[in-house]
Amino acid sequence: MAGGTAFVGIDLAWGTRAPTGLAAVAEDGSLMRSATVRTDDDVVAWVDGLGARPVVVAIDAPLVVSNATGMRACEKAVSRAFGAFGASCHASSRARPQFDPPRAEVLARRCGWRAHPHPAAVRAGHGPVAIEVYPHAAMVGLFALGSVLPYKARAGRSVGLRRAAMLEVLHHLETVPELRLEGHARWQSLRAAVGTATRHVDLERVEDEVDAVLCAHLAWLWAHRPTALQVYGDADGFIVATPPPTRSSWRRRLESLPLISP
Repeated sequence: MAGGTAFVGIDLAWGTRAPTGLAAVAEDGSLMRSATVRTDDDVVAWVDGLGARPVVVAIDAPLVVSNATGMRACEKAVSRAFGAFGASCHASSRARPQFDPPRAEVLARRCGWRAHPHPAAVRAGHGPVAIEVYPHAAMVGLFALGSVLPYKARAGRSVGLRRAAMLEVLHHLETVPELRLEGHARWQSLRAAVGTATRHVDLERVEDEVDAVLCAHLAWLWAHRPTALQVYGDADGFIVATPPPTRSSWRRRLESLPLISP
């Protein structure tokens, strides 16, 4: 790699038939690039092509699944914290073929990303760290939302409702100063695609990539402002998200936290 560091976000589909969103931010938190791919080979090639060393890789998909059946403890914890905001988790266990093993675990092992539920592992500098994240919960916490934004496809949701919700997601991400999205060519193309969407498929072509941008920001926060985030679960299965919002402005608290060099 040419040099420098990157913080990578992956909105990883459970299988290779569905699209996977990718994004990377630089050491200063600004968006470097983003894309949508499908296969593990595509993911590896894209990360290798960044020309920078990944420090943290934040993956929106089950990463550590050790339970034979039922629901992981981390999923239960996130659901308790964010269920009232509409951000409960799906259950994952080894009883489900797509999680035996999980795609994220296989990808992390292939790339040498170490799953670790503590930010000290980043500063130890022993190689890229992988964490599991959950964008719905993170949006609620980061932007002090009263509930999740309905931009995902669900029964009864119109294209107009989803488009408006997606534009709100874009607006919130554009308020994150570190990302520096204004003027970023790829981001502007995503915004244009959302603004002109007339079909559900038009939104589905960009939503994973948008989620990946948030995941990349969470990867950056894990290295630079880890106290802004919270670990739900432990080494047997963990999700990194924010605490649920309070009456105070979460964004003001986040911006007041000191930067930590990884």
